[in-house]
Amino acid sequence: MAHMRIGVVFPQTEISPDREDVRAYAERVEALGYSHILAYDHVLGADPEVHEPWNGPYDVRTTFHEPLVLFGYLAAITTLELVTGIIILPQRQTALVAKQAAEVDLLTGGRFRLGVGLGWNAVEYEALGKTFSDRGKRMGEQVELMRRLWTEPVVTHAGTYETVTGAGIAPLPTQRPIPVWFGAASPAAYRRTGRLADGWFPQVPPGRWLDEAQEIVAEAAVGAGRDPALLGLEGRVSWSDAGTGKLVDHAGRWRDAGATHLSVNTMGAGLGSVGAHLDTLAQVADALGLS
Repeated sequence: MAHMRIGVVFPQTEISPDREDVRAYAERVEALGYSHILAYDHVLGADPEVHEPWNGPYDVRTTFHEPLVLFGYLAAITTLELVTGIIILPQRQTALVAKQAAEVDLLTGGRFRLGVGLGWNAVEYEALGKTFSDRGKRMGEQVELMRRLWTEPVVTHAGTYETVTGAGIAPLPTQRPIPVWFGAASPAAYRRTGRLADGWFPQVPPGRWLDEAQEIVAEAAVGAGRDPALLGLEGRVSWSDAGTGKLVDHAGRWRDAGATHLSVNTMGAGLGSVGAHLDTLAQVADALGLS
């Protein structure tokens, strides 16, 4: 699977706050031959007792390292590509995300992909002072503005949601522009991906649903005058008690579906310690022929 770059999902919810655990994880992942570390994003968790009934996958007790600050630390430790998968862009200030992303890109020497998406947690949006209901409409303009901020020293932009008057960020990033990948889980998101993204993270496995999603993405890309073959595609496989055989089979199906990248997720399998996550990733690396 040499032509499909294989990385790991940073075990946000199961790694301790200890920076030495974070360091040990990154160093070992690189030594095992993985290509990148992908990190999920949540700024705040909601208290289920206040927000009953609560059906979200995370709550106020779920641990999350802030991805862009985390990546500033990891940039000094590893030469792996660092990937947000995804930053909840519409709940953040566009120019500030562009500035932070440019800094991470500089510190990593251009080994950075900014994955963005809409998120699902209205509680988080409220606390960050951003509206939840129009987040999809706002995100497209945010991406277009960030690309200008990464490539033009001075930007003037008067849009529907964003205004910048004769201002810019310095220094500009290494990658001009930084690749922006979209998390996508609906026809509207697939169309936005085709029009605007450099790559995407499907939320469905290979098969009928992915085929249908790829068709929508490709149609939107062609409609926007873009070549859909140039869009990256990152799949995700999860470790389970079924072992490496099932995982390798799933990875192969992603490769056959045209995935350019793949991330291995070890969360949710009851592994607990950082050491257990790393031991599992060593087994997976061996099974996938990385080491």
